Amino acid sequence: MAKQPINQDRNFDDLAKRFQKNIYGGLKGDIRLAVLERDFREYFSALPFGNEKPAKPLRILDAGGGQGQFSLQFAKAGHSVVICDISAEMLKLAEQEVMQQELESHVQLIHCAIQDVSQHIGVSEDKFDVVLCHAVMEWVANPAELLGYLLEQLKPQGYLSLTFYNLHSLIYKNLLRTNFKKIQQQDFGGSKGSLTPINPLYPEQVFEWLNQLPLQVLATSGIRVFHDYIFNEEHRERDPQSVIELELELSRKQPYQLLGRYIHVLGQKRS
Repeated sequence: MAKQPINQDRNFDDLAKRFQKNIYGGLKGDIRLAVLERDFREYFSALPFGNEKPAKPLRILDAGGGQGQFSLQFAKAGHSVVICDISAEMLKLAEQEVMQQELESHVQLIHCAIQDVSQHIGVSEDKFDVVLCHAVMEWVANPAELLGYLLEQLKPQGYLSLTFYNLHSLIYKNLLRTNFKKIQQQDFGGSKGSLTPINPLYPEQVFEWLNQLPLQVLATSGIRVFHDYIFNEEHRERDPQSVIELELELSRKQPYQLLGRYIHVLGQKRS
């Protein structure tokens, strides 16, 4: 089957609803949300998850935010959210959710690449207090360059929340399935129409890129550190609460952290 091109950023117009279901739906999505919320609660004082309105609303950029599954929680808490994405279909799904939750006054949707977002925001406007970039890096042609764009949008002392697809997880899952040729041939990019990314990333490489930036890493967590390795789907779903509790418990412990299907990094921009 033909491979997805790795020299251009991936647009999800053709897979928007499938992406919504497979990546963010069900227990997979619940685990992801539990890890992100835990990390934010511990390290980020302006919690977006409570019912109290913030004394000073923050500006949030959801870069490549698609349907805004996580960032709309900030909007519900009274913060100002900008969601940008190159996929018009993903933004349509975000718009449906915004309207359903009556968040139009708190959310701005911009159809553009992350690298072009500054062209769509007034020069007089402040930088962002928080930049979210979740499950995007592995779909762009130059992920290291993307990190620079994200930092440019942040205020000093602002927060970056980054998740990316972990190549260690992909290799390990293929080992368990005895797909040895795939590993021996370094054949890791997804086929055309697949939800396997074009550029799955080694965490060590991403950490090296982050260390070169004016960013203090506050937390690093694995997301779905064992869930995806339970091949029996019935067993995987039979005790969701225990799965989530154990995912949270193991998400920062080695070796489990580096087996997570995704890695979450929460950092703060240095002055």
